Amino acid sequence: MPIHRRDTPTTARHTTREPGEREPPTSARDFLPARRTLPSLRRAAAECRGCPLWRNATQTVFGEGLAKARLMLVGEMPGDREDLAGRPFVGPAGKLLDDALEAAGIERGDVYVTNVVKHFKWVPRGKRRLHRTPDVAEIRACLPWLEAEIDVVKPYALVCLGATAAKALLGPGFRVLRDRGRFVDSPLAPRVSATVHPSALLRMRDRNERDEALERLITDLAAVKAELDKSA
Repeated sequence: MPIHRRDTPTTARHTTREPGEREPPTSARDFLPARRTLPSLRRAAAECRGCPLWRNATQTVFGEGLAKARLMLVGEMPGDREDLAGRPFVGPAGKLLDDALEAAGIERGDVYVTNVVKHFKWVPRGKRRLHRTPDVAEIRACLPWLEAEIDVVKPYALVCLGATAAKALLGPGFRVLRDRGRFVDSPLAPRVSATVHPSALLRMRDRNERDEALERLITDLAAVKAELDKSA
């Protein structure tokens, strides 16, 4: 599955290993099962140690939804609520996404929802755990899980939610605020687009601004629904 990756210079490291000693894992690819179904991928992802994020996360938060869903939504990574529940999009942003899907005429149960990164990255602030954006290395390490999900589900339409997902899947030149709502050519699925992540709306303090942003999110999702209906 050809997903965009940003190459960065690497420096050779010379380490001494005992004969027969295995190389440490460097990405999720080291944990992929030979037979790939959503259940087998979910079980394998629960044991993933392909990047350091697992150390501070409660658990892996794998994708959820129909095995052959026609629509896949891809966000950045699980948040605090998702980390505790072990399910994607169950916190405040997930509730807002549910409302937007319903307004666009899309059943949440018909959608496969997942994230680029499967572990919650956070920093402590008193008793709170605050979200931190995953870096390029963490995104690259986790991408094999998403590649496998796309390969198994084979969605007709795929929507990136937010800049992290859009840049990881569509390239660093993609700008969500500029390019949102339009369909782009991609090997990921017949119809691929991007829109804002619902968490962006939650950060808006002005009620009118938030309502307007929600309407635009609904419009973007309704355009996807129209494409799904045309292909049915």
